[in-house]
Amino acid sequence: MLWRIDRLLSLMAALALAGAVPAALAQQQEPPKRQNQKPPAKPAQKPAAARPGKNEPPKTEALLPSQIGIGTLAQFAFMIDPQTSTVLLFKDADKPMHPSSMAKLMTIYIAFEELAAGRINPDTRFRVSERAYKMQGSRMFVELNSEVSVEDLIKGMIVLSGNDACVVIAEGLAGTEESFAERMNKKAKELGMTGTVFKNSSGWPADGQMTTARDLALLSWHTINDFPKLYPYYAIVNWTYNNIKQDNRNRLLKITPGTDGLKTGHTEEGGYGQATSAVRDGRRLILVVNGLSSMAERAQETSRLMEWGFRDSTNTTILRAGDTVVEAPVWLGAQEKVPLVVARSVQITSPTGQPPQPRLVARFDGPLPAPIVKGTKLGTAALTLPDGRVMEYPLEAGADVPRQGLVGRMTTLVRHYLFGWLS
Repeated sequence: MLWRIDRLLSLMAALALAGAVPAALAQQQEPPKRQNQKPPAKPAQKPAAARPGKNEPPKTEALLPSQIGIGTLAQFAFMIDPQTSTVLLFKDADKPMHPSSMAKLMTIYIAFEELAAGRINPDTRFRVSERAYKMQGSRMFVELNSEVSVEDLIKGMIVLSGNDACVVIAEGLAGTEESFAERMNKKAKELGMTGTVFKNSSGWPADGQMTTARDLALLSWHTINDFPKLYPYYAIVNWTYNNIKQDNRNRLLKITPGTDGLKTGHTEEGGYGQATSAVRDGRRLILVVNGLSSMAERAQETSRLMEWGFRDSTNTTILRAGDTVVEAPVWLGAQEKVPLVVARSVQITSPTGQPPQPRLVARFDGPLPAPIVKGTKLGTAALTLPDGRVMEYPLEAGADVPRQGLVGRMTTLVRHYLFGWLS
């Protein structure tokens, strides 16, 4: 039986893809092009001489268009509100790209997983092999044959982007870095990262190693959601190890309010990238960019996009946890109806200042037979937005409904079969 509840609520057309978190993140098909919209031009490769240096201010003119959202200097970009699964920014977010040091997000995720399971603790120590000691690029400067605590290694990977720390963790947990990479790929599949292949623990350039902006956003969301007690490591601004003090390469921790993670990356072939998350007034956004030309451009562009996301969109609560969506009829129950409620708040992300008018439809097979236990899932609430997207939420019984006594059941059955009347 289909029960429709048309609710005109103040809301507007939401911006792009949605679904259940992390379903919108895991979807690997590019969004449909809008009618009469030309495909975005492929970013032209800048000559090496034309690229600004590390300390030169980035240029923001002639921003290249995105499939969804505003233009950006980034070659790849993806921004999502994970609370509503609304994609705010999409630019070639499902195309392969070099993960660079953003691959460390998976190494850290696995380390967090081991900590959360109690198989290791922050004081567990791993030995530094010659392979780890000789790693190039960004390092935390571990000493050969020394033993380093897991907590220091995690800080080394996050704050210092230490390639050496990654190898120590990989060998400590899996014996070899190659075995650890296999575990990284297995976990990537479990999380729904269908466009990602890891070859090592640090993101050091390797043939066949790739990821997508959407996949890194999915991994970022799982890190935040799965390990709330460990995630604050990502907010450490600077750290001293081996008498060397270094700042976190994530400049947004200092310049963009609400930023609490995650990880930067850079390779000569892939450019500068970053996975970022920030929270303001209880609302979180996750942004991944890659293919930028300098550290300065990365910081400025990432900050600009994050500010745009918070400024030009907002979340509106349609239903609060426990709100009744419909009163469903009950068959042979002590009460004739039972309230069907949403178990969690229902929110929609929409452009700031533009009220939408969504339609809410409750779906369940009724009348519902008694007895009914409060909290039992009995249907779904489908929220249809003006742009045609449908978001579904489970409906639960909001109260216990015991079965009628013998006399009541007999009376109900007689009335039904003699008069065709169903309460």
